[in-house]
Amino acid sequence: MTTAPTAAPLSGAVRERAAYLASGDLPAYLYDLAELRAHAAAVRAALPARVELYYAAKANPEPEILTALAPYVDGFEVSSGGELAHVRKAVPNRPLAFGGPGKTPDEIALALELRVGRFHVESEYELSVLGHLAERLAPGRTVPVLLRFNLPVPGAALEGSALAMGGRPTPFGLDPARADSAVRLVADHPRLELRGIHAHLASGLDAAAQLAVAAEVVAFATGLAARHGVALPEVNVGGGMTVDYADPGARFDWTAYGEGLARLTAAHPDLLLRIEPGRALTAYCGWYATEVLDVKPSHGEEFAVVRGGTHHLRTPATKGHDQPCAVLPVDHWPHPWPRPAATQDRVTLAGQLCTPKDLLARHVPAPGLRAGDRVVFALAGAYAWNISHHDFLMHPRPGFHFLDGV
Repeated sequence: MTTAPTAAPLSGAVRERAAYLASGDLPAYLYDLAELRAHAAAVRAALPARVELYYAAKANPEPEILTALAPYVDGFEVSSGGELAHVRKAVPNRPLAFGGPGKTPDEIALALELRVGRFHVESEYELSVLGHLAERLAPGRTVPVLLRFNLPVPGAALEGSALAMGGRPTPFGLDPARADSAVRLVADHPRLELRGIHAHLASGLDAAAQLAVAAEVVAFATGLAARHGVALPEVNVGGGMTVDYADPGARFDWTAYGEGLARLTAAHPDLLLRIEPGRALTAYCGWYATEVLDVKPSHGEEFAVVRGGTHHLRTPATKGHDQPCAVLPVDHWPHPWPRPAATQDRVTLAGQLCTPKDLLARHVPAPGLRAGDRVVFALAGAYAWNISHHDFLMHPRPGFHFLDGV
């Protein structure tokens, strides 16, 4: 038997809206924008002045989320032409960094047209495409480039990571063995300006592991700059701050991280550091609210089938975990047929899909859970709706509610 997921504490605004919605309005995503702003402000306050905070829009690109974050971040990181156009429209005139492998020539051309502030270049081929297209720009205009490298990951960080993009063969970034030739390619091109180094190496790291990664990236960048006699004033150490789905009350230690980055920038007074978290900024503000449709026994266990499922909230399936949740009992039962109820203390919550993989949380402590009760899943503010396979079985799409206490 798996360990039961920790119950998720509900804010008053989320609890009220989840209980208020009619059955026909469920499932629904509930985003607490006041909570998001407070969290983003606390993160920004924990970081030293010479550390820029960019939001990785891939985590959750809802326009209301981007607008709420805009006052607290220095810019946004996008990873496709679609994200680029979407974010530019949602938060116009904000600095953008364009990253991700496999950029098409059309996407690069669009980024140049929209005057993206930083290009995170992933390969020598991409560098050649960018250089060719940059030749069409107006005289005197240059393109700021950060070379992304697949650098070795400190051992402790790699062991604790939930997902590794560096330190092993991956499609992400340049092989560090190609560093010298990549630097020469940029230096020899009159329209490309080498601004620095980018390295997003792993996800799911705590503050100590993140600081170890940052130190490694800075050491690589300063060594590369010294070897070529060039200035590399910017280093982007990526995101990947841990979010603990087993303990929704736990948070990444932004204070310790900020203090460590302050020491790192003090040792390199001419260096600007940049981070680009996604999940760690928005996961906590989002909730997926739904309703129990049926409760039934199966081979000694009990299952509750809820409206929706992993085609709306794919996070537990992709990460292989149980999504933390809270149960809101509903006393009213408007139907003439009997109301099924759990007879055991623990219930597995499944969705409506015709696959045994459609599990949201296993062995949840929910004695007496009944059809008609509400279940609200926490930590659904990142990599949730936007990564889900929405059209499988063609169930209705969820509603979206942006709760704002100001």
